[in-house]
Formats: sequence, C-alpha cells, structure tokens
Amino acid sequence: MHTPSGTSLPVMPVVPAAFAPVPPPAPAGPRPCAQEGTAVLPPADYLPGLESAAPADEDAGWLHDALLGPHSADIVRYLGLARQCGGPVLDLGCGAGRLAVPFARQGFRVEAVDRDAASLERLRAWGRRIGPPVSRLLVTTRADLAELRLRGTYRLALLAGTMISAVPPHARPGLLREIAGHLEPGGALALDFTAHGLRGLSEEPRRTWVFQVPRFDGVEEWTVARQVFDLDAMTERITYHSVRTGKVRTERVARTTDKWIIDPECLGAELEAAGLRVERRRAHRVDARTESVLLVCRADG
Repeated sequence: MHTPSGTSLPVMPVVPAAFAPVPPPAPAGPRPCAQEGTAVLPPADYLPGLESAAPADEDAGWLHDALLGPHSADIVRYLGLARQCGGPVLDLGCGAGRLAVPFARQGFRVEAVDRDAASLERLRAWGRRIGPPVSRLLVTTRADLAELRLRGTYRLALLAGTMISAVPPHARPGLLREIAGHLEPGGALALDFTAHGLRGLSEEPRRTWVFQVPRFDGVEEWTVARQVFDLDAMTERITYHSVRTGKVRTERVARTTDKWIIDPECLGAELEAAGLRVERRRAHRVDARTESVLLVCRADG
C-alpha cells in the first residue's frame, strides 16, 4: 500500500518530523473528490524505484523488492520475447536475478551482467538452490554498463527495470553500439524506461511518496521517498527515509539513488545511430505526466 503525500493513511504510525512528507503542488485541472478520512491511493503499479542501486544489506533488500515488485509482470512479457527470439539471453543490470533465474528455469542460457558483486552472488546462490539444470545455464559477469565489453553473441538482450536510466548519457551511445554489435541475426534488444512529460516536471520538480514496505520478519517498515528532478542536468534523485520498528528497537535509515531522465527523442536517435530499429513500442500510462515505455529493437541488416 502506498499513497502520495498530502493524503491520509490508514493506521499510519507516527513518522519523525524530519521524515514528514511535503505535499506537492496541486495538479492543474479537476481532481476526484474523496470523503474526509478516506485514503486516496495512486495507481498500484508505480513507485519511484531503486533500479540502479543494489541493496546495501539484507534489510535493504525488503525495500528493494517493494520497489521492483510492481515491475514483476514484465517477466512474462520478456519471457515471451525470449520464446520468439531464442537464446542465449543477455541480462544487463541483472541485480540478484529477478529475470535471469526465471529465464534459466525455462531452459534459456543467460549471461547476467551487473556491477554489484553481492547481487551476482545472490543470483548464483539462487540458481544453486534450484539445482544444476538451472545453475549451469547461468553465467555471471561483473561489469559497469558504462564500460561494457561483450565477448559472446546473443539472440535477446535486455535492459529491464529502467536500467537505461542508470547509464550516463555520454555512455549510452557506446553501450547501444556494443549491444548491437553482439546481436545474432534476427536478435533483439528489449528495454523499458519511464517517460516523463518535461513540462510537467518543470511545473512539479519534487514529489513525495509514503508507503509501507512489505516485510515478513516481524519488522514494521514505513518509507518516505523524496523524488527531485533537475531538468538542467536531466537527472533524478530519490532519497528513501525509512523507519524500521522491531520488537527491541526502532532504527532510521536513509538511502539515495541517482538516475538520468530519459528524453525519448534523444534515445530514439541513439538507437538509430547504433543501427537498432524500433520494431515495437508499448506504452502504459502511469499518471497524467508519466508513461512506462517498452521498446523492442532489431539490428539493421
């Protein structure tokens, strides 16, 4: 359950004043009315995400899963692409194997790339727990996407979970060229990103969200996420202030992740320059100023 700041929360614990959300400016135009005391919830499939930051410790994993959980439906969509294209599959920014392990369970050979060693070890451990038929299909590579150098060839490359927003703009053209150069004939690159209306961001450059983190270890965790957009630098910074209450103690932690705002026109030009043709575009409206976009691209020739 989550809600934008400025709305009531059922059974909301007392949040420290330093973490108290700041209501964003009221959006222009009519808005639905709610009875007094009723929680007004945003769409259930969006929260500002930690896609570009691996969990720093086991406790941070709960928050990470809560933020990536709404993206879980993309596993079915990407698996469908893999069945069309075949393997091997290249999973870029794989994290702890959210996509790579299910793909291996379906019989696809996967090279999983991430810069975080701990996440790669969790991926390998997950594969080992399932057994040799899965673990032998998983190959992990530790690398920064901004400096990626590939060795193999692939039928399908994935930049899922808006990982493209974690790649600096100066490094994106080189990354796309590297991917295009290692796709087999008929292979595809599939990527998703959040497309923001730039006018909306200029009018409302700050957003605050409050939500409860689902946990199953006896700890209650509430988080305030402060999202700040800088249109001059085309960056997005999200700071998560969490209050974790257990049987013995309460702790307060903060994490920050930085991402790049994706300009769809610039991304389209970079894909074309890399020799990648957008074959399919699927957009899902998140709110009045935001879309979640999936692109499927084929290498020219």
